[in-house]
Amino acid sequence: MELDDELCLCFHVTQRKVINYIRIEQPRRAAQLADCHGAGTGCGWCRPYLRKLFEQLADNTTTEAQLPTRDQYARQRSDYVKAGKGTPPPGATASNPDQS
Repeated sequence: MELDDELCLCFHVTQRKVINYIRIEQPRRAAQLADCHGAGTGCGWCRPYLRKLFEQLADNTTTEAQLPTRDQYARQRSDYVKAGKGTPPPGATASNPDQS
């Protein structure tokens, strides 16, 4: 996943926005990342990835998390939503538009 790829697909929050939020605001808990344009407050798919990114940056072990590619991420999120594990909010992207 590249820095400008969306980490929160519901609210179109990029990995770069989350990283900058963590660096500038220095949240104490991963749950505070919701204050970054609503990241993680939609279907819930990105929460484990937000937590992983938060932990890695809090430990200063890396500047970015090891995440799947953008296409893999979108497909996995689409499967997650279709399986009924999360519901995107009204107006949010519900699934991978490239997948039929």
